[in-house]
Amino acid sequence: MTESVITEFTGSQRDSISRVYRYGVGGIQVQDSHDVTRRLYRFDPSSNTMTENDPAQPGKILRRFVFDNYGMLEEAFSFGQPPRTFRYEAGGRQIVMREGGDYGAVGKTFSFEENGIAETAFGRDGSVERAYVFEPGGGAITIRSGGWYGDIERRLVCERINASVFREPEAFLQFLMFTEKSQREIDAEIDEQVAKIRGGSAPAPGQSRFAYTGPRHTSDDGGRPGGTAAPRPPDRSAPRPDNCPAGSPARRPEMRAGGSPDSGIDFIPDGDSSPQNASRGNPAARERSNGIPFEERWQSATNDREELSVGRSARIPLEERFQSAHDERGELTQGRSARIPLEERFQDAEGDKDELTPGRSTQISYEERKTGRKLQ
Repeated sequence: MTESVITEFTGSQRDSISRVYRYGVGGIQVQDSHDVTRRLYRFDPSSNTMTENDPAQPGKILRRFVFDNYGMLEEAFSFGQPPRTFRYEAGGRQIVMREGGDYGAVGKTFSFEENGIAETAFGRDGSVERAYVFEPGGGAITIRSGGWYGDIERRLVCERINASVFREPEAFLQFLMFTEKSQREIDAEIDEQVAKIRGGSAPAPGQSRFAYTGPRHTSDDGGRPGGTAAPRPPDRSAPRPDNCPAGSPARRPEMRAGGSPDSGIDFIPDGDSSPQNASRGNPAARERSNGIPFEERWQSATNDREELSVGRSARIPLEERFQSAHDERGELTQGRSARIPLEERFQDAEGDKDELTPGRSTQISYEERKTGRKLQ
């Protein structure tokens, strides 16, 4: 059998390859845009399982996916990751994902519709979170975020394989497992896209991917971008004006020329003066207001204030205010549902319950689960 290739593109454009899936008889290799194998999946048709192995150590199993007639069980061989179960419901036209086992909370539902498969997260009141659209001809699968007409999140182009094979519930679960992305992989793709926009300069370790990397203003160039010629040093013999205090912008170039250390803070020549040194209004008026005592200012403000009067509503007694509200309040009556006995309410739910059967994962021995290797 010829190896099939599924190429994944980010967004609607076909010039940004994010991952490549090499789909063969033995398993699937997931490679990034630099042809580095990031994930490795192997099939075991005899036990109807699929395992995710460590690419660096192919014999080490990271996860096991056990398929049966009721759905699929995911077993994670790492601490802190609870198992997930995917069960067929509504006659196989819907898959319900539960976190923590068969009796865990419902996390997502996948509904098989005519146009594709709709993914709904629990708590979204039935609104579609993601849609898997199968294009006519079976050449590609388009994943849209937010619904059937939402923005294109990813696009998977199939070569030597028909995309319609993943429309079956069991095949779609397999497709869902090897195409899902972790938060670490999503962050790595964002960093790579930011590096391409900046011209190949990847962010330094510990630096935000959104940090500004352009020319900066330093304190030794007076607020000019890097590379601009420095101005002529000021004439120190020239007298400084009397109204220019120490530390003002007029003296800062002289202090920097004297060899003061660079603080690394952008310097704006006209923006570091204190508000008290700004000359606004009439200087004579400011001097007169400084000489007025605080008691004289407060006394004039108190004399001009009018006394507040009591409103007319304060004369109405409280009993008269709330009498109309008590008169309009009617007696609460019990609903019709209170007359139905509890046995009759839950009789249908008890009758619809099916007997639970142990899954195929119980047939795997404890030693095999613990070691992560299949015993011979």
